[in-house]
Amino acid sequence: MAEIPVLISRDEVKGLLKYSDLVSHLEVALAKFSKRNAEEVIQPLRTILPLERYNGFLGVMPAYMVQENILATKMVSFYQRDEGSDFPAHQATVLLLDPQRGNVTAVMDGTVITEKRTAAVSAISTKFLRPPHAEVLCILGSGSQALSHYEILTQMFSFKEIRLWSRRKEKAKMFSSKVKGPVTVCSSVKNAAEGADVIITVTMAKEPVLQGQWVKPGAHIVAVGACRPDWRELDDDLMREAVVYVDSREAASSESGDVILSGAVVFAELGEVINGSKPAHSERTTVFKSLGMGIQDAVSAKLVFDQWKSQQ
Repeated sequence: MAEIPVLISRDEVKGLLKYSDLVSHLEVALAKFSKRNAEEVIQPLRTILPLERYNGFLGVMPAYMVQENILATKMVSFYQRDEGSDFPAHQATVLLLDPQRGNVTAVMDGTVITEKRTAAVSAISTKFLRPPHAEVLCILGSGSQALSHYEILTQMFSFKEIRLWSRRKEKAKMFSSKVKGPVTVCSSVKNAAEGADVIITVTMAKEPVLQGQWVKPGAHIVAVGACRPDWRELDDDLMREAVVYVDSREAASSESGDVILSGAVVFAELGEVINGSKPAHSERTTVFKSLGMGIQDAVSAKLVFDQWKSQQ
């Protein structure tokens, strides 16, 4: 008889999942994924179910890491909310399974996992692709992803100045009240981005918000929003001039409007940089287009479950 799955709440996940563990484990997973070895990672392109009636989508993201024997799937909903809505744009649940028997061993909140693993991968890209002596961080957006990116980037790197822009001033003020360090709230994207060494775009934009003419030569841009083939955060000039890195070529060619609509050529996957098969052109302007992958959720869920077991 199968055991009853463990239920791990949002607050528990938040306390159990540490950035220090995530970064090292995700680097290994990304490097293995980019080797294209079916004996290492099995991960299909995510399935997306449109919910047009409610202006939303449901995504299903299964993945199996063979050597680590980690099997998991995430179900994530994401919606274009009306301005002022109290409902979150993203909600997720992760199922961790026993690969041998196929039964679910744990059901856990996936929203915190999504926020933290996405930010951790962005930090990994910044580790390899940021310009030397990066001092100014710019964050475009003020939601939960903006907060998780602030947390890990200020832990891993020493920025002298942090700028924030948000469409809604009240959300920008809320963001600055939640963080420990000083944040300059800017009145425009242009003011926030000009001269920044690292720019993080975590918006729900459908049209480009960041223009190449505002970007300092040699800056590193991490584009996290715009996860549909007809959505954009970055304009054509930026995408065509920058060296473009992605988490998955297959996903970028199917899901990223920034890549598809600009006609930009993808230079490498981040995993290829980690495993040494492609160079990190940190001396040039770089874009890392993040779409998120099932193996990132699987690795995160296993870390959460192992930590939970150690405390029982």
